[in-house]
Amino acid sequence: MSEKNPQPSLAYLVRKPTINSPKPPLLILLHGVGSNEKNMFAYADILPDKFLIVSARGPLTFGPNRFAWFQVDFSSGKPVINEQQAEQARKDIIQFIDDLQKVENFDENEVYLMGFSQGGIMSYSVALTEPKKIKGFAVMSSRLLPEVKPLIKENSELHNLKIFISHGKQDDVLNYQYALDAVKFLKEKGLKPEFHSYNESHTINQEMLNDVIEWLK
Repeated sequence: MSEKNPQPSLAYLVRKPTINSPKPPLLILLHGVGSNEKNMFAYADILPDKFLIVSARGPLTFGPNRFAWFQVDFSSGKPVINEQQAEQARKDIIQFIDDLQKVENFDENEVYLMGFSQGGIMSYSVALTEPKKIKGFAVMSSRLLPEVKPLIKENSELHNLKIFISHGKQDDVLNYQYALDAVKFLKEKGLKPEFHSYNESHTINQEMLNDVIEWLK
């Protein structure tokens, strides 16, 4: 494992695949608000060996080692996002994938996203609006932004997407209902998300990790 001084616009950490392959699949990890690329990268060693794993850092700085993809306000009891920042972050990640092709070796037809909380929001936003770039995505304890729904591609362009959704029933940050709503929405678009729920709060537990690893295999 090594840290890169990348040409891409987002800072990131990388784990090379441990199975030798001329064009490995790419797995991009996206952290939650107030965290950083090291948080999700902590799981890199237990994720499937075949992947080139890249853990990206959100573009907004909230404090020392604290970053985000966009600002969110919970003071009303429900998350209210900065729409402009969320849209810019969506574009930043799409550009980041393009930029990575210049400095990392991977199969551009085998790109996966895996995000927790706000990172999961970005996974939804990127994959559903740019399905030609994304093979599959996994979201953990997250939600699908209503603000991004008008940008989502036609059903016919989405049908090959592989989708994993997991959420804790006791989540006190992003309510469990968000996951149920997203699953319903995706099924109405003809998609078949694999959905897992847990008696858990707003976190990634071992069971969730085991399930997403199995899905990635």
